[in-house]
Amino acid sequence: MLDADTLALLLQGVNHVTPQSLVMIGVAFVLLYLGIVKDYEPLLLLPIGAGCLLANLPLSPLIAEDGMLRVLYNMGIANELFPLLIFIGIGALTDFGPLLENPRLVLLGAAGQFGIFLTLIVALLLGFTQPEAASIGIIGAIDGPTSIYVSGILAPHLLGPITVAAYSYMSLVPVILPPIMKLLTTKQERLIRMPYSQRVISRRTRILFPIVVTVVVGTLVPFATPLIGMLMLGNLMKESGVVERLTKASANEIANTVTLFLGLAVGSTMVGTEFLKASTLAILVLGIVAFVVDGVAGVLFAKLLNKLSGGKVNPLIGAAGISAFPMAARVVQRVAQEEDFENFLLMHAMGANAAGQIASVVAGGVLLALMGAGGA
Repeated sequence: MLDADTLALLLQGVNHVTPQSLVMIGVAFVLLYLGIVKDYEPLLLLPIGAGCLLANLPLSPLIAEDGMLRVLYNMGIANELFPLLIFIGIGALTDFGPLLENPRLVLLGAAGQFGIFLTLIVALLLGFTQPEAASIGIIGAIDGPTSIYVSGILAPHLLGPITVAAYSYMSLVPVILPPIMKLLTTKQERLIRMPYSQRVISRRTRILFPIVVTVVVGTLVPFATPLIGMLMLGNLMKESGVVERLTKASANEIANTVTLFLGLAVGSTMVGTEFLKASTLAILVLGIVAFVVDGVAGVLFAKLLNKLSGGKVNPLIGAAGISAFPMAARVVQRVAQEEDFENFLLMHAMGANAAGQIASVVAGGVLLALMGAGGA
């Protein structure tokens, strides 16, 4: 038999179950299902789902002022620490060689960010504030850490839906991009073979590249300095070859640990009373609009380059101008080989994809500058 005090304690928890919390627990189960069963970005969706579940249990002490999830949020999201640490790991894993071999691919990276600014305008027309609209627009970068960084500064109250949208759409790159690519290109264009450059990128060039990019971008777009600085620091460690232990730790142990903490902290913001609003649905819809527009702009710009080059550029690589690295490049290769199994576009697509990684960081800095919000 339960004594009266124990029964009262149990009833206290049951009495605090709300319809909103039940819905969010269901959302948590969906995220866990997508991560575990469907293998959609499991490194993020699983801890985000777990954080969402733990935050919506009745009277959960984990989201109290001194609870673990609240501490993780204050420690790594409120001050942008976690996304910046992840960028070091991304830089340590990124090879900018294909971009250095064909520098004009940077134009595809720039074109792949068009949806960010178009979505910003649409969000403003729908009644979102300027910081909120900028945070929603950055979903179009298809870059989770950038989305978290920008929205964490400009609109922290929207961090949950923006992060879920960003990572969900990242996982859907193989589903969303191919129809866009096939709709906007002809079979003849998809069959174009692009020869690989015979240029050898020296070690000196590879080392100077992250340094020069940091100086140039940091000077022209100061608010992008934290993002581009950490991305290029990771790449500099990789290309220098003198700090192999730091490079491996940044790309593996540190990145994995921070990813776990980041996912839990973001999931903890998905409390029912704050998450279940009409604005959340609008954010999800605007996010997919930004993604689609980015893909369309990238392919169309690649078609323009194809015309200007006399038919030497396969427009498919334009779809890799978004920042979903390296997934977008792999999707381009797959679509190309569906038409011609011996057509190898991967390295060209990787160049455009690396350019998109840099361009998304710059776009995030531009948005912060337009909103007048530094890294405070």
